[in-house]
Amino acid sequence: MKKLFIFCTLALAGLFVTNASANAYYLDNSAIDLMFAEAEVVDLLEMSAPFAETGMTGQVFEQKDPVVAFLLAWFLGPLGIHRAYLGTSTGTIVGYILTLGGCGIIAFVDWVMLLIGMVNNDISQYVDNPRFFMW
Repeated sequence: MKKLFIFCTLALAGLFVTNASANAYYLDNSAIDLMFAEAEVVDLLEMSAPFAETGMTGQVFEQKDPVVAFLLAWFLGPLGIHRAYLGTSTGTIVGYILTLGGCGIIAFVDWVMLLIGMVNNDISQYVDNPRFFMW
């Protein structure tokens, strides 16, 4: 039964492969040229103009949520994901990964500091902090 199933599968695959050919597909160059002729040119500088009026040219989210940072520190603290969320440099995050958050000690202290910041609703001193020890 198993051999019959394998034979039928291979025969069916062989039938599809032999009937497939490149002659069945073609490019309609006139349709492609028409598509490019009707396309609209988009300028990235013009697209950012509406955001310049609202002050959103840099980061989209200027405020970092303390709760999100706290939860990231709680679940992924030794990997430094909370530091990536807060805008820390890549070198610091690599250091966190290699040391597993200072054997968990630095990650724990970061978690405590973010807990205090979450209670006070102010983690501005930790946002874009380039130091390995963020406190």
